[in-house]
Amino acid sequence: MNSNKELYLAFRGQIFEALDAEAVQRMSRADLEGQIQSAVDLLANNYQRPITSTMRSGLVKSLIDELFGLGPLQPLVEDQSISDIMVNGPDNIFFERHGKVQKSEVSFVNEEQLLAIAKRIASRVGRRVDELSPTVDARLDDGSRVNIVIPPIALDGTSISIRKFREQNIDFEDLIGFGSMSPEMARILMIASRCRMNILISGGTGSGKTTLLNALSNYIAEDERIVTIEDAAELRLQQPNLVRLETRTSSVEQTGAITQRDLVINALRMRPDRIILGECRGSEAFEMLQAMNTGHDGSMSTLHANTPRDAISRVESMVMMANLNQPLDAIRRTIVSAVQMIVQVNRLRDGSRKITSISEIIGLEGDNVVLEEIYNFRFDDAHFGGTVKGDFFTNGLMQRSELVKKAQFFGLYDELMASFKVV
Repeated sequence: MNSNKELYLAFRGQIFEALDAEAVQRMSRADLEGQIQSAVDLLANNYQRPITSTMRSGLVKSLIDELFGLGPLQPLVEDQSISDIMVNGPDNIFFERHGKVQKSEVSFVNEEQLLAIAKRIASRVGRRVDELSPTVDARLDDGSRVNIVIPPIALDGTSISIRKFREQNIDFEDLIGFGSMSPEMARILMIASRCRMNILISGGTGSGKTTLLNALSNYIAEDERIVTIEDAAELRLQQPNLVRLETRTSSVEQTGAITQRDLVINALRMRPDRIILGECRGSEAFEMLQAMNTGHDGSMSTLHANTPRDAISRVESMVMMANLNQPLDAIRRTIVSAVQMIVQVNRLRDGSRKITSISEIIGLEGDNVVLEEIYNFRFDDAHFGGTVKGDFFTNGLMQRSELVKKAQFFGLYDELMASFKVV
């Protein structure tokens, strides 16, 4: 690996020095690839040791990747089996495959090359990363989500985290096949989406919240107007009457920032039937609850929390961030009247992702929000091996359930009751 890196460094310096930056911008990828191939062949013929055709092809691809793509990261981005890429400086690159994190053999030439790639990623979506703005959320051309942190904030060199965008949508059938849920749970979630339940999807980082949100959106009627709001656009809704909004960071003059809260407030004026918030993480939670309470039934969002009960506490905390000086009991009443279902997604120790709970918010008893768990995942304590074992269980639905009322209204009651072994 070291000899290959030395070879790449020797060729890279000479070829990049000879390239005219303006000419590169005007040339097509094919023309530039031909010129670089000729330059590599010329240098290889005069090199001190023989260079095979395979090595020459690898050099050309690496140089093209650096000019047009993401440099050493490009092979990892193109590998469909990899879901996450984590760069901790030029020499420490990790990736996640099938739920397990491994260290990659690829590396950057130096910190300068890594920083140049980071700045290119940000600039392609109209964002910037520099000493004044050392952190940024961006996305790649294919929709993959990227977070970048550069020195001096990142002490060991530029950090890049890429959550890759899957080319094919994962639907409920796929999730059932993966063992993430049972067919009965899928039917309940499908009915909840069609019945316009207000749903929060709760889970940790990388647990599959956005994947589930995408799958739920497949059951929204095509005649509904939807507004999606995200920091970095990831949702792939297929409905025709769709408006996609994305936040914007401030300019060099520290002006022009557009937050998720700004976009939620604006979305209320766009006559949406549903508002879908990619991730609720701050003061926009209050406006989201107001939207759910004012005729935008069927709105959905994700948030970070470990249990449905924790999700409610997180929403309470985020509403308080809006500095509205509302008492806690008023916030809880707003949550109870706005949110009807919480779906908990967890990433387990074996790398698998499962829906561990589907809970419905029933109401308030004193100061406590009452949750009724519809389905849950119970671990099999008899198995302590590498693979997590367990089953999905239900105790049925209560007749005061909002899901039951909405299923009756939409004519889906019989289909809903078929999802339960115990009623």
